[in-house]
Amino acid sequence: CPNFLFLVSKADTRHLSFSILLPPKDDLADELEDVDFEDPGNGEDNEGWETEDEMEAEAEQDDSELTFTKHTGSVFCVSLDPVTNSLAVTGGEDDKAYVWRVSDGEVLFECTGHKDSVTCAVFSHDSSLVALGDMSGLIKVWKVESKEEIWSFEVGDLAWLEWHPCAPVLLAGTDDGNMWMWKIPAGDCKTFESPACQATSGKVLPDGKRAVVGYEDGTVRLWDLKQGNAIHVIKGQDGHQGALTCLACNKDGSLVLTGSVDGCAKLINTATGKVVGVFSVEGGRAKGSKDEEESNSVESVGFCNILPLIAVAYLDGTLAIYDLSTQGLRHKCQHEAGIVHLQWEQSSSVVSTCSLDGVLRLWDARSGSMVSEFRGHTAEILDFTLNREATLAITASEDNQAKVFCLQRPDR
Repeated sequence: CPNFLFLVSKADTRHLSFSILLPPKDDLADELEDVDFEDPGNGEDNEGWETEDEMEAEAEQDDSELTFTKHTGSVFCVSLDPVTNSLAVTGGEDDKAYVWRVSDGEVLFECTGHKDSVTCAVFSHDSSLVALGDMSGLIKVWKVESKEEIWSFEVGDLAWLEWHPCAPVLLAGTDDGNMWMWKIPAGDCKTFESPACQATSGKVLPDGKRAVVGYEDGTVRLWDLKQGNAIHVIKGQDGHQGALTCLACNKDGSLVLTGSVDGCAKLINTATGKVVGVFSVEGGRAKGSKDEEESNSVESVGFCNILPLIAVAYLDGTLAIYDLSTQGLRHKCQHEAGIVHLQWEQSSSVVSTCSLDGVLRLWDARSGSMVSEFRGHTAEILDFTLNREATLAITASEDNQAKVFCLQRPDR
């Protein structure tokens, strides 16, 4: 090659200028004899070069309005304050939690002192308190107004954490099978014991008097919170044949929907404790397999508030919409990757999902068609929540970020 030296001037990606320092004239002919010159053609062959538009197109699509970047590890959980929907709390792999403003991402305060990944983060019913739990079982409650920690307690490995719907009472489920209930901040405590089997999921019913808890052995228990006894125990053939992964109740608490690694969702009447419906998609278990891990696990379930519909999300990426009145399958909405979580809008037939491909999607349950999708995360979305009007979604992802998406829809 000739000994040409190119000096590249400062320029943008569209314009590059060059200065060529030539060798002495006598040597130039000899230098050029060894160079192969190709026909420049019409100058349109720009292989290896990109226009500015092409470079922009290759950049990651980000539909979010705001990205929260304070976490230095995966963000596992997110919750909105229920009164104003203006504050979010996120917990992460970095053993930290932050309470921050949804409008601009400004941190109100950092919740410190955890010893392991913060996997549970929830506001109380009146938004005055925020409870945080880490994987080691350390639970802390902070007062939002004063930004002060007002209570803490340590249990065994924590599975779930939930506030009472109308009182400063906190409930938690642990790996040893216990459900705990505390008055905050006094700390008065009650435990609901069951056989040594992880309490994998739990929810207080809307009446505030009962809680439903699912266990690793497939059992479901309906507890009387005041008396401390199990009103109903659903087990054996009535229960699931594998660990419970999720549960939800309808608006008046008369029905509970449970999901399990066994690939089934079960509908339970909370008054009688009877299973009144079983839902599964075809091929729910790998053919000839008895291994739970090979079954098509149910990852999330939920009730529609305005129509007799339920949604069941599966690990294989299927979102199934069932009709409660006929218990028939209405629609199968296929995702490109496993679904992590679903949430119905409060006053419509739209259900939102997040999945392992890092995309948030909105589906119309009446037609089974996708309304819209929102991209921006570079790893799986691990949790999300909607505001009351379903105009905003806040997501938590393995890419160390939480994002705020504006859910623009044609009907708004």
